[in-house]
Amino acid sequence: MVRRLLVLAAVLLALAPAVAQSLPAALEPQRPGVVDAFVIVAALDSDPVFNREAREAGEVLASRFGARGRTVVLAEGPGTDAASVPGTPAALGSTLARAAALMDRDEDVLVLYTTSHGTPRAGLNFKHPSYGAGVITPAQLASLLGEHGFRNRLIILQACYSGQFIPALAAPRTVVATAASAMNPSFGCSPGNDWTFFGHALVNQAMRKVDTFARQFRRAVVTIIGWEKVLGIEPSNPQISIGSEAGGWLAALDARVGAVPPVPVGNPPSELAR
Repeated sequence: MVRRLLVLAAVLLALAPAVAQSLPAALEPQRPGVVDAFVIVAALDSDPVFNREAREAGEVLASRFGARGRTVVLAEGPGTDAASVPGTPAALGSTLARAAALMDRDEDVLVLYTTSHGTPRAGLNFKHPSYGAGVITPAQLASLLGEHGFRNRLIILQACYSGQFIPALAAPRTVVATAASAMNPSFGCSPGNDWTFFGHALVNQAMRKVDTFARQFRRAVVTIIGWEKVLGIEPSNPQISIGSEAGGWLAALDARVGAVPPVPVGNPPSELAR
């Protein structure tokens, strides 16, 4: 398994220059004196639900954080927007490099949202029909983000067992929000869904309400707990870690909370219709 993942990584790195050329050319640079958010949304698994969720999450997060022109969505499948860059590790790396080159890493904020399956004690699953499959470990994601020098980071991970990433990613100027604990699955990833439970509760519902991100997250957790109790399923136990020095940039982004269209889009996860 380790050998297969190393070979996959080498292939994806070789593809990185070509992927970078397919990224949006009009990504805007930061504005001096303004806390700009650079939003990157990635569907790391080719299951249709993740691609649908990534596309719509990109719309909501761009509005919520005032990041129009500074948002890149890595997703494929049917859609009318410009999100046609594959959600591969190579594309993610190239997009992070582009954002890092355009932002003031002491002033601005990286907002990263990924959606995929997850594997316990391993990481985020990557699967693509053309580029192969593998796992992005907590250490690998931490190394990738560290390589580009991001300091102010809001990292939102939608996947089973995604809480395993918190120890590797937590830092004084970082906020990490996950769909589940390190030991629990999350729900709603049926291929025909428009949203996962976490994506629907946090992005499609809570983030459309005028509130701080911390309270939006807590609102989503309460919603998810209610759904899980009604369905009689194991709690996913979403997690959040807020760094001790993240308050300044978080407050600046929270000041832009009123820009998101209030009406949810798409259908709720099909599991909720039981």
